[in-house]
Amino acid sequence: MSNQIDFSQSEKQENNVAVALGSNLGDSLSILENAIQILSKTPGITLNTYSSWYLTKPIGPKQPDYLNGCALLKVELTPQKLLEIILDIEKQFKRVRLVHWGPRTLDLDLILYNDLILDAPNLQIPHPRMRERAFVLVPLAEIAPDWIDPVSGKAIAQLLEEVECSGVSKL
Repeated sequence: MSNQIDFSQSEKQENNVAVALGSNLGDSLSILENAIQILSKTPGITLNTYSSWYLTKPIGPKQPDYLNGCALLKVELTPQKLLEIILDIEKQFKRVRLVHWGPRTLDLDLILYNDLILDAPNLQIPHPRMRERAFVLVPLAEIAPDWIDPVSGKAIAQLLEEVECSGVSKL
């Protein structure tokens, strides 16, 4: 199911987007800061703001802790084109997908795109697990507490109240 949006127009208008960033391999802080800079210099993307960085416990196999944060962007791109760009940025930082939920140099996830609900084979918006992940909700609530999740109808700050946050601490 998808909210109706004219994607031929989305490349001409500015769309509000939230992206989650994470890293637990290499110099994570430097990687995340560089990824923010690349996003901010990409044509069709304007960086509005980004959150503090948070040290978070990993989900999945045994691995180092993560640094996580979120960024708010204005984009003149379709969701699919934005996905291509963020996947390309991950590749620039040598992102390798060997183990599901395994360690990574850089993870960029498209979390929200306006109030769009999209279920495509390679992209789901809102991110399907964002409502259960403190490592997304804590930094997102810092910069967009009133953004309404179009699936639950709840503000990000409300969603944050419903998750366990003990494994998340500000850097």
